[in-house]
Amino acid sequence: MFLSFEGTNYHGWQIQPNAFTVQQALENALSLILEEKIILVGAGRTDAGVHAAMFCAHFDTLKNNIDSDKKLIFRLNNFLPSDISIKSVRKVIPEANARFSAISRTYKYYILKTKNPFKQLFGWQINYPLNLLLMNTACDILKEYSDFTSFCKLHSDAKTKICNISSAEWIEDDNEIVFSITANRFLRNMVRAIVGTMVDLGAGKISIDDFKTIIEHKDRCKAGKSAPPQGLFLTDINYPDTVFL
Repeated sequence: MFLSFEGTNYHGWQIQPNAFTVQQALENALSLILEEKIILVGAGRTDAGVHAAMFCAHFDTLKNNIDSDKKLIFRLNNFLPSDISIKSVRKVIPEANARFSAISRTYKYYILKTKNPFKQLFGWQINYPLNLLLMNTACDILKEYSDFTSFCKLHSDAKTKICNISSAEWIEDDNEIVFSITANRFLRNMVRAIVGTMVDLGAGKISIDDFKTIIEHKDRCKAGKSAPPQGLFLTDINYPDTVFL
């Protein structure tokens, strides 16, 4: 199932006690419409307030041919709140897994250069200048490393902190600065921690050498504060064609 959601009203993707999540909303809707207990497995976790222009989850069902049933998507979108939208449902091989079958994921982070009442829920407003040349130099440095413990949420249950970053870049236009990053996997809080640390670099609070040292120390406490969640979007997830039937 491919979908998108605006994360402001949710405590992230994954079901949690005493908090409403995107997964819970979707499982409730699917279980009611398909008339069976549905459990979803998401492509990954998203923090509270983070958005997804593209997200994927898989589930097992006793129903046949739901991937060709346009009525299912119509019924789901009518039932779900306006901040969750189902794009498509596709049948996959039994071994396919929304999380572990993914080849790569892409995130974008939006910084607002000026106050914009229509985008305050979708970006981090920063009123001071940032040196994008230094920040893009840091992007090149990121790709030289694979252990990103320094940018991983403390006490994370991740078995490995190794990620392969294939691209990272800052781009500026008149009103926004946008960070794009693609990797085979991401750690919890990783992108927001990277953005927060790079903003410190762009603001002159740390140097390029400091940035390298932060990565090499493998200590989250050495890195900058996490950027606010509302500026972060999961924008793409790639799967091999072989998982689809």
